[in-house]
Amino acid sequence: MKYRFIKNHECQFPIEKMCIILKIHSSSYYKWKNKGCSNRLLRKNLMLDKIKYLYFKFKQRYGSPRIHSELNALGYRISVKTVAKYMQELGLRSKLSKKFRVTTNSKHNYLTVNNLLNRDFYASKPSMKWVSDITYIQTQEGFLYLTTIIDLYDRKVIGWSLSNTMSAEDTTLSAWRMAIKNRSIKKGMLFHSDRGIQYASKKFANTLDSYGVIRSMSRKGNCWDNAVAESFFKSLKTEMIYGNKLITREKMKKQIFQYIEIWYNRNRRHKALNYKTIFEFNNNLQFLKYVALFILENSGRYPTLSILISRNIMFTFRYTNTEQTIRNAYTMDTEWIQRGYTTDTEKCHFGYTTIQDFNSF
Repeated sequence: MKYRFIKNHECQFPIEKMCIILKIHSSSYYKWKNKGCSNRLLRKNLMLDKIKYLYFKFKQRYGSPRIHSELNALGYRISVKTVAKYMQELGLRSKLSKKFRVTTNSKHNYLTVNNLLNRDFYASKPSMKWVSDITYIQTQEGFLYLTTIIDLYDRKVIGWSLSNTMSAEDTTLSAWRMAIKNRSIKKGMLFHSDRGIQYASKKFANTLDSYGVIRSMSRKGNCWDNAVAESFFKSLKTEMIYGNKLITREKMKKQIFQYIEIWYNRNRRHKALNYKTIFEFNNNLQFLKYVALFILENSGRYPTLSILISRNIMFTFRYTNTEQTIRNAYTMDTEWIQRGYTTDTEKCHFGYTTIQDFNSF
């Protein structure tokens, strides 16, 4: 590092003086300079440049895990620990969050319901569980109120509303209308929120009931019961708002649109999806379904492969890459014979389903 410092400042300070201050021999420096960089050092410099580029490309929002995922996606093999070490050397750090503040007004006389979600934030298919919340966003002209609805299946913000008032019509109902346009729902879907007056109001409750939706609410004063919705607001405020100057309502509306629709729903890597983007996550599963259906429909040509897709396999490997999933889920005839699973009964006993079962998934 001392040699590199001298090389970077040759035009500003005399080499001899820098060597004296850094307590190294000038001959050692010239020897290092003439020798050139090793392959290891060249690779390190390349990684430092890439990390710095990605850090500022994503507006200082990414820490070492997400930058590591981006580097892997670009084809660079490097560990998370090494990325963290290099970021520390460069003095790079993702934006820090502030402490949580309660913003829910639960002092009302409307009917509330029990916490049926019970912090089970996993959903095996779309429109199985939705979560929602409202937050305040400060501007130069006062507050805006952001309402979001998130599908726990892929963490996508499927409905949102940004309003000047806190009425149910402008917040929860407006976000609900967007959500049902973007994603179809079925009777029995679970909708979870806090106990705020906008969610407990008769108008919103009747709307959910008309669709056959089951309502669930967090316990009073317990933000962890709605952790996914709270986490989204934490990410939004940390990555976009905190540390920046107040702007007008119109500019804030544009920035929030860009954050949700362009950044969060399309490009941001999500920890819950094993640092995949929402698009990558859904695309991988869709590809797997096509492969599975092809194998099942060609059961006459590949008899043992026809029963190698199951819900359990899909769920187990939902966060792995496509190659790993196929390699682990689909095996060869010889392997089945070696393991002794020769009959259809034995295969079904181990959790492998039919075409009808898979289509229902």
